[in-house]
Amino acid sequence: MQFKPHSAANTLAKPKRPFGDPVSPIKPNPKFNAIPSDHVQPADLTYDVADLVSPEKIASIKAAGKIVFHSVGDTGGIDGTDIQTALAEQMEEQISAAAEQDAPAFFYHLGDVVYFNGLVKDYPEQFYEPYKSYPAPIYAIPGNHDGDTVVQKGDEPDDEPSLTGFFENFCSTGQRTFAKGSSYRYVMDQPWPYWTLEAPFVTIIGLYSNIDGSLDARHSSAADQPQYNWFVDQLKNADPEKCLMLAVHHPPYSLDTAHGGYQDMLDAIDQASAKAGRMPDAIFNGHVHCYQRFTRTAADGTQRPYVIAGAGGYARTYKGMHKLQKDPNTADGSIPNGFQTTLPDVVLENYNTEAPGFLRITVDANTLKGEYFVNTFEPKGAIPTAPFDTFNLNWRTHKLV
Repeated sequence: MQFKPHSAANTLAKPKRPFGDPVSPIKPNPKFNAIPSDHVQPADLTYDVADLVSPEKIASIKAAGKIVFHSVGDTGGIDGTDIQTALAEQMEEQISAAAEQDAPAFFYHLGDVVYFNGLVKDYPEQFYEPYKSYPAPIYAIPGNHDGDTVVQKGDEPDDEPSLTGFFENFCSTGQRTFAKGSSYRYVMDQPWPYWTLEAPFVTIIGLYSNIDGSLDARHSSAADQPQYNWFVDQLKNADPEKCLMLAVHHPPYSLDTAHGGYQDMLDAIDQASAKAGRMPDAIFNGHVHCYQRFTRTAADGTQRPYVIAGAGGYARTYKGMHKLQKDPNTADGSIPNGFQTTLPDVVLENYNTEAPGFLRITVDANTLKGEYFVNTFEPKGAIPTAPFDTFNLNWRTHKLV
């Protein structure tokens, strides 16, 4: 089955969504930057966490019967890295203060690593310096700003092809220190911008949703849909005895006013899952600079969390955070938790548009537990130690417990 996108409306103005609608109208002319042809795609796009995490850590994970890791997106602090660094220090503390079996084993980045356009020269300040003391590996998928090549905020025109910085720093050949000004971390040797991470208890499929939220060029033929076809194969062949997570930068659902959810991503996930006969157990996204957690309930009663964690450091002020639509039924316009969207199967369970934060995810043989921790924009504000939000999914029964 070829991926079939919705047709876009023939309009130049961005239509406003009705209140409570978590999916935006499709752009009539979405931007798409093909992966530069001078990069050769490997035959195998999987990466085993045991190839980088120490044997002692892998043994500890298996003995504990669970794996713990961090995740967040939209970290690149182009106007300063104070918030990004504060979150990094908070994550470092969770590793150093935890017992070995509870310490996060890695950080999975949900895209937009470096603003604006993933340039090689920006990696030392926006990536290597903030995470210089983070002791675990950092994996990533690209976001739109990692692959775009447009001029932003008066920048000089980019002199690098799309994804140049991402390839050099995350898809390098072999591990080595970054040659452009940092010796704190090794570059990563992930196989490709879209790829699959295999770990004890969990498989993470990472997609590249390009500039405007699509896997392949719009209206391409079945033969020209390499990422969609690969995605179907990954779903079909994923180990049924492990939790199956999906990470993709652009979210299928969002109630924010700046972006909204992306119809093509929603369609791609649903159509690929139908073709493969397996749906991801949980979906994680960035792009929107806040935290939102949705529950989607299927006709058979099974549930899946759709989680946005895009407040990783780019937004450095309260006003810089993406805000949600205003609810005309509440005095202050705030949307209540447990809000029923216009889609009968989608509920907004919880959200935070006021503080930066990150996820700590724990997966065992039956359960995926997500915890969202926040920091503060205040210079001397107290940092909460308890998670702002916690959810537990029995990924075998697809029930939130």
